[in-house]
Amino acid sequence: MKDVKVLGPGCARCNTTVEMVKAEAEKAGVPVTIEKITDYAAIASYGIASTPGIVIDGKVVHAGGLPKADDLAKWLKA
Repeated sequence: MKDVKVLGPGCARCNTTVEMVKAEAEKAGVPVTIEKITDYAAIASYGIASTPGIVIDGKVVHAGGLPKADDLAKWLKA
């Protein structure tokens, strides 16, 4: 089970990122738990300056803009 956190204030890109993570995880057959982090102090604690950010199993893998689907799949399978 992968622990995924999507960091962002809840903007449209952040919500789209959550949906992308769900879709890629399902496609790859990788079980995930997804948590949306909207608290600015919590986001800053990950060193993220631009959102959305993605943290998988405690490691920041993406920050700023929508991720590419193939990158998401790669991160989820790692």
